[in-house]
Amino acid sequence: MLMQTHEARLAALREELKRRELDGFIIPISDEHMSEYVGEYAQRLAWLTGFGGSAGFAAVTLTDAAIFVDGRYTVQVREQVDESLFAYRSIPKDTLGAWLKEVCGPDTRIAYDPWIHTWAWVEALESDVEPAGIEMVPAKSNPIDAVWSDRPDPSDAVAVVHEDELAGRSSSDKRAEIADWLVSEKLDAVVIPALDSIAWLLNMRGSDVSHTPVALSYVFAKADGTAELFIAPEKVTPELTQHLGNAVTVRDRDAFEGALKSDYKGQRVSVDPNFGVVGIAQALRAGGAKFAFKDDPTILAKAIKNPAEVAGHRAAQARDGAAVARFLRWLEVTAPTGEVDELGAAAKLEAFRREHGDLKDTSFDTISAASGHAALPHYRVDEESNIAIPPGSIYLVDSGGQYPAGTTDITRTVWIDTPEGAEPTPEMKDRFTRVLKGHIQIDSAVFPQGTTGGQLDVLARQYLWEAGVDYAHGTGHGVGSFLAVHEGPQRIAKPTGGQAGTNAELHAGMILSNEPGYYKAGAFGIRIENLVLTVERDIEGAEGRYLGFDCLTFVPIDRRLIDKSGLTQAEVAWLDAYHVKVREILAPQLEGEDRAWVERETAPLSYGR
Repeated sequence: MLMQTHEARLAALREELKRRELDGFIIPISDEHMSEYVGEYAQRLAWLTGFGGSAGFAAVTLTDAAIFVDGRYTVQVREQVDESLFAYRSIPKDTLGAWLKEVCGPDTRIAYDPWIHTWAWVEALESDVEPAGIEMVPAKSNPIDAVWSDRPDPSDAVAVVHEDELAGRSSSDKRAEIADWLVSEKLDAVVIPALDSIAWLLNMRGSDVSHTPVALSYVFAKADGTAELFIAPEKVTPELTQHLGNAVTVRDRDAFEGALKSDYKGQRVSVDPNFGVVGIAQALRAGGAKFAFKDDPTILAKAIKNPAEVAGHRAAQARDGAAVARFLRWLEVTAPTGEVDELGAAAKLEAFRREHGDLKDTSFDTISAASGHAALPHYRVDEESNIAIPPGSIYLVDSGGQYPAGTTDITRTVWIDTPEGAEPTPEMKDRFTRVLKGHIQIDSAVFPQGTTGGQLDVLARQYLWEAGVDYAHGTGHGVGSFLAVHEGPQRIAKPTGGQAGTNAELHAGMILSNEPGYYKAGAFGIRIENLVLTVERDIEGAEGRYLGFDCLTFVPIDRRLIDKSGLTQAEVAWLDAYHVKVREILAPQLEGEDRAWVERETAPLSYGR
């Protein structure tokens, strides 16, 4: 009999813990690869608590339970999780260690799944709670899996070849680069558990995880240029076998842990501390390997796009931009009736994308946010939260697509008119204009080689700060090439607060988002997002190498929300030049009223609407 209530599920977990002589268990949103998005089989937190956000964790003891989320999910967690079962805790103010010390006495055994936590996470928690007599225990198997009777199986979709023409480099060339790194580091092999790193290294894609075209697998890359791929046999096609060639040995994914324990005795093996879970390190140690924690050597190489990847991305952006423009025209015509809701708008946008090329998936869950929902930067609409888009309000849509040529991510904030005609408030226009000014500053930035994203972040916030306001998310993240929509190591964000990647140097070839915003709780939200390519800037007389950004995303920016008096002449010139490029790229792809709409929306700002 299936357990239909979260109360019953929590009770079943506690009974399982008692059976194992454990006093508690930690439940993150994570899989064996430390992926951002995880398959249904790994959605343990959602199953136990009902929480549908993309970040957070829960802790359960025999008498207490809590769910920990950051400020992005303060509203959502209260809508989805029963407070009588799980106390709400806010990250970073509340910590897991402090909560455990509050609810647990000495001689308490708290378990964790070593295959879904990193070594650094375990070490930090152990050092925090052990003085209070709390012991952290690696579970032999995940206790939730023991009580989740209808848990989905991992995806059995086949892995597919990502053609060298799109990848821009062969897998053998990439493996040779990794081999050179291993030799330079005096290592014999590197374990690569990150799914997008495996996909990049082997020029292989899959459909095992929503929004990210990867296949569940592991790789050992060796100093002689060969590799071992651990993947479920049913995923391997003759085409993939031929593509991988003799230098890549294919083994069953179930053999991975055993190989860690038996095949590398005495060898020097590298594991990335951010993606290598405790189970990997423990198995290597048990097998007598000498392992070292070093950053995944594919990450920087993957982030620096080659000419073929850049060309593919531009092509994908052009098709995607036409689809988004068609959607925005449809929205402008249809939404003033009050009959369009958030879910319907998201579905319509995806339909337009599917009409405009070889869309494989969305690159994340579309943020289709009306009115006060737009003030939640990571809002995710569902049947329960869905509302009609009110005429006379702001609507924010953040969305993207996965195409074989590239990954897209775009946010547009637009005014939804009324049948009688209505104007945005002066406050809305002021905030939108300040966000736009910051967006222009990032797009126009010129900076010396060696600059980090953390050093650029203030450019996007300065005009908001002048008005005494800010936004609580990063300004930009890296983007993959038909891979993860959030890709490291680069990031534009405040260099404080532990934001990963803010100290990573920017290099020519990196793609980032440019997405400053503003959010007024319960009222409206604003974000303007384009993707940009880091490029070299040729400056006469420059002393050293300088970089800047080329914009990749071309969709009209809603001029109805702009306070023209708040822009400088240079900023007006930027917007007009941007819209000229939008018209050049999109108009040839469109017909009739769609084309006429783009031509109208890309007229010079001084012309009005």
